[in-house]
Amino acid sequence: MAFLSARDEQAVKSEFTKLTGPVKLTVFASELGPETNAQTVALAREVAALSDKLSVEVLNPFIDKEQTAVYGVEVTPALAVEGAEDYGIRFLGIPGGYEFANLIDAIVVASSATPGLSEATLTALSALQEDVTIKVFTTPT
Repeated sequence: MAFLSARDEQAVKSEFTKLTGPVKLTVFASELGPETNAQTVALAREVAALSDKLSVEVLNPFIDKEQTAVYGVEVTPALAVEGAEDYGIRFLGIPGGYEFANLIDAIVVASSATPGLSEATLTALSALQEDVTIKVFTTPT
């Protein structure tokens, strides 16, 4: 079953005209996990099929333990969005509903390797003395 309607696919393709470089979607999922594992793999593959700049790799955390540890992923399903490098963009759980737009934005940002932040924000971030982890939590509504 497809997640995206023809109209949604056209909207995503339009956003993907902004892609300037390759992006890899790494999905962490196990067949033994919840149903959302298979759904996340299917969604990532469906999205990746909309641009030749996108690729998908699926890792099973129970089998691909070393690779999974590199990404710091401890739950499934999870999805990492990487451009020329790994910027630490992770989605925990299926990036559906309202999170889908954030997934598409993350892909575009990772492709360009520019964060799209204001100068004020970049200046504030440059004043940080150590690395920080920013977590954004959402709940389905």
